[in-house]
Amino acid sequence: MPTPEFFLEATKWMGLTTLAFAALAALAFIAKWGIRFRLVGVTGFCGVLTAGLFGLSFQPLITTTIKGSVPYTTVYDSGAAQLVISVPADITDAELEATLQQAAVNSFNPSRLGGGGQTPMVRARTIVHRDPGISDLLYVGQIQPDAQSESGYSITLSRSALAKTRAALQDS
Repeated sequence: MPTPEFFLEATKWMGLTTLAFAALAALAFIAKWGIRFRLVGVTGFCGVLTAGLFGLSFQPLITTTIKGSVPYTTVYDSGAAQLVISVPADITDAELEATLQQAAVNSFNPSRLGGGGQTPMVRARTIVHRDPGISDLLYVGQIQPDAQSESGYSITLSRSALAKTRAALQDS
Protein backbone atom coordinates (compact mmCIF):
# COMPACT_ATOMS: atom_id res chain seq x y z
CA MET A 1 0.00 0.00 0.00
CA PRO A 2 1.47 3.40 -0.93
CA THR A 3 2.46 5.60 1.99
CA PRO A 4 2.35 9.40 2.26
CA GLU A 5 6.15 9.43 1.88
CA PHE A 6 5.80 7.57 -1.42
CA PHE A 7 3.28 10.11 -2.69
CA LEU A 8 5.54 12.99 -1.63
CA GLU A 9 8.45 11.46 -3.55
CA ALA A 10 6.18 10.90 -6.58
CA THR A 11 5.08 14.55 -6.29
CA LYS A 12 8.70 15.69 -6.59
CA TRP A 13 9.29 13.61 -9.70
CA MET A 14 5.98 14.59 -11.28
CA GLY A 15 6.75 18.26 -10.55
CA LEU A 16 10.06 17.92 -12.36
CA THR A 17 8.29 16.23 -15.26
CA THR A 18 5.79 19.09 -15.38
CA LEU A 19 8.61 21.63 -15.51
CA ALA A 20 10.33 19.66 -18.27
CA PHE A 21 7.15 19.60 -20.36
CA ALA A 22 6.61 23.31 -19.70
CA ALA A 23 10.14 24.05 -20.98
CA LEU A 24 9.53 21.81 -24.00
CA ALA A 25 6.21 23.59 -24.69
CA ALA A 26 7.96 26.99 -24.48
CA LEU A 27 10.63 25.75 -26.91
CA ALA A 28 7.87 24.46 -29.21
CA PHE A 29 6.24 27.92 -29.25
CA ILE A 30 9.55 29.62 -29.99
CA ALA A 31 10.34 27.16 -32.79
CA LYS A 32 6.69 27.11 -34.00
CA TRP A 33 6.45 23.34 -33.92
CA GLY A 34 3.15 21.74 -34.91
CA ILE A 35 2.76 19.90 -31.60
CA ARG A 36 3.06 22.99 -29.40
CA PHE A 37 -0.61 23.02 -28.36
CA ARG A 38 -0.50 19.31 -27.52
CA LEU A 39 2.51 20.00 -25.30
CA VAL A 40 0.53 22.68 -23.49
CA GLY A 41 -2.17 20.06 -22.81
CA VAL A 42 0.38 17.52 -21.59
CA THR A 43 1.93 20.16 -19.32
CA GLY A 44 -1.47 21.03 -17.85
CA PHE A 45 -2.30 17.36 -17.29
CA CYS A 46 1.04 16.81 -15.55
CA GLY A 47 0.27 19.81 -13.34
CA VAL A 48 -3.06 18.25 -12.33
CA LEU A 49 -1.33 14.94 -11.55
CA THR A 50 1.28 16.77 -9.46
CA ALA A 51 -1.41 18.54 -7.44
CA GLY A 52 -3.25 15.24 -6.88
CA LEU A 53 -0.14 13.43 -5.72
CA PHE A 54 0.67 16.32 -3.40
CA GLY A 55 -2.80 16.05 -1.86
CA LEU A 56 -2.38 12.30 -1.31
CA SER A 57 0.91 12.90 0.53
CA PHE A 58 -0.89 14.56 3.48
CA GLN A 59 -2.70 11.62 5.04
CA PRO A 60 -2.40 7.82 4.99
CA LEU A 61 -4.97 5.99 2.88
CA ILE A 62 -5.46 3.28 5.49
CA THR A 63 -6.64 3.59 9.05
CA THR A 64 -4.54 2.56 12.03
CA THR A 65 -5.86 -0.01 14.49
CA ILE A 66 -4.82 0.31 18.13
CA LYS A 67 -4.82 -2.94 20.13
CA GLY A 68 -7.68 -3.05 22.62
CA SER A 69 -9.88 -0.50 20.87
CA VAL A 70 -13.53 -1.12 20.08
CA PRO A 71 -15.45 -0.12 16.96
CA TYR A 72 -16.79 3.43 17.07
CA THR A 73 -19.02 5.61 14.93
CA THR A 74 -18.31 9.23 14.06
CA VAL A 75 -21.43 11.21 14.97
CA TYR A 76 -20.12 14.76 14.54
CA ASP A 77 -17.19 16.24 12.66
CA SER A 78 -16.72 19.98 12.43
CA GLY A 79 -14.02 19.45 9.83
CA ALA A 80 -11.61 21.53 11.87
CA ALA A 81 -11.16 21.19 15.60
CA GLN A 82 -13.86 18.91 16.98
CA LEU A 83 -14.82 15.30 16.35
CA VAL A 84 -17.36 13.31 18.40
CA ILE A 85 -17.48 9.52 18.34
CA SER A 86 -20.06 7.14 19.74
CA VAL A 87 -18.87 4.18 21.79
CA PRO A 88 -20.82 1.29 23.36
CA ALA A 89 -22.17 1.82 26.87
CA ASP A 90 -20.37 -1.24 28.25
CA ILE A 91 -16.87 0.04 27.34
CA THR A 92 -14.07 -0.35 29.88
CA ASP A 93 -11.52 2.32 30.79
CA ALA A 94 -8.72 0.57 28.88
CA GLU A 95 -10.93 0.09 25.80
CA LEU A 96 -12.00 3.74 25.93
CA GLU A 97 -8.38 4.95 26.06
CA ALA A 98 -7.41 2.70 23.15
CA THR A 99 -10.46 3.77 21.13
CA LEU A 100 -9.74 7.46 21.75
CA GLN A 101 -6.13 6.93 20.65
CA GLN A 102 -7.29 5.14 17.50
CA ALA A 103 -9.72 7.94 16.64
CA ALA A 104 -6.99 10.53 17.25
CA VAL A 105 -4.41 8.73 15.10
CA ASN A 106 -6.92 8.35 12.27
CA SER A 107 -8.31 11.89 12.54
CA PHE A 108 -5.54 14.30 13.55
CA ASN A 109 -3.73 15.36 10.41
CA PRO A 110 -2.35 18.59 8.97
CA SER A 111 -5.69 19.48 7.40
CA ARG A 112 -7.43 19.40 10.80
CA LEU A 113 -5.81 22.44 12.33
CA GLY A 114 -8.15 24.38 14.56
CA GLY A 115 -8.23 28.02 13.57
CA GLY A 116 -8.18 30.88 16.03
CA GLY A 117 -6.25 29.07 18.75
CA GLN A 118 -8.51 26.02 18.81
CA THR A 119 -6.89 22.71 19.68
CA PRO A 120 -8.19 19.65 17.81
CA MET A 121 -10.16 17.34 20.11
CA VAL A 122 -11.93 13.98 19.85
CA ARG A 123 -14.73 13.40 22.36
CA ALA A 124 -16.32 10.01 23.07
CA ARG A 125 -19.95 9.73 24.05
CA THR A 126 -22.43 7.01 24.84
CA ILE A 127 -26.18 6.85 25.31
CA VAL A 128 -27.68 5.48 28.52
CA HIS A 129 -31.38 4.62 28.67
CA ARG A 130 -32.69 5.58 32.13
CA ASP A 131 -36.34 4.75 31.62
CA PRO A 132 -38.32 3.67 28.57
CA GLY A 133 -38.31 6.64 26.23
CA ILE A 134 -35.74 8.63 28.26
CA SER A 135 -32.11 8.58 27.22
CA ASP A 136 -29.09 10.43 28.55
CA LEU A 137 -26.17 11.44 26.39
CA LEU A 138 -22.94 11.10 28.38
CA TYR A 139 -19.49 12.27 27.31
CA VAL A 140 -17.13 9.65 28.74
CA GLY A 141 -13.75 10.90 27.53
CA GLN A 142 -11.72 13.11 25.26
CA ILE A 143 -8.27 13.26 23.69
CA GLN A 144 -6.20 16.20 22.47
CA PRO A 145 -2.71 16.51 21.00
CA ASP A 146 -0.09 17.29 23.65
CA ALA A 147 3.54 17.89 22.68
CA GLN A 148 4.76 17.39 26.27
CA SER A 149 3.14 13.97 26.67
CA GLU A 150 5.12 10.81 25.96
CA SER A 151 2.41 9.43 23.66
CA GLY A 152 1.76 12.82 22.03
CA TYR A 153 -1.80 12.93 23.34
CA SER A 154 -3.59 14.07 26.47
CA ILE A 155 -6.43 11.69 27.41
CA THR A 156 -9.14 12.70 29.89
CA LEU A 157 -11.71 10.16 31.08
CA SER A 158 -14.90 11.27 32.82
CA ARG A 159 -15.05 8.90 35.79
CA SER A 160 -18.47 10.19 36.86
CA ALA A 161 -19.98 9.61 33.41
CA LEU A 162 -18.45 6.13 33.26
CA ALA A 163 -19.87 5.37 36.72
CA LYS A 164 -23.35 6.49 35.57
CA THR A 165 -23.02 4.28 32.51
CA ARG A 166 -22.06 1.25 34.59
CA ALA A 167 -24.86 1.91 37.09
CA ALA A 168 -27.42 2.17 34.28
CA LEU A 169 -26.18 -1.10 32.76
CA GLN A 170 -26.52 -2.87 36.13
CA ASP A 171 -30.07 -1.54 36.61
CA SER A 172 -31.23 -2.82 33.24
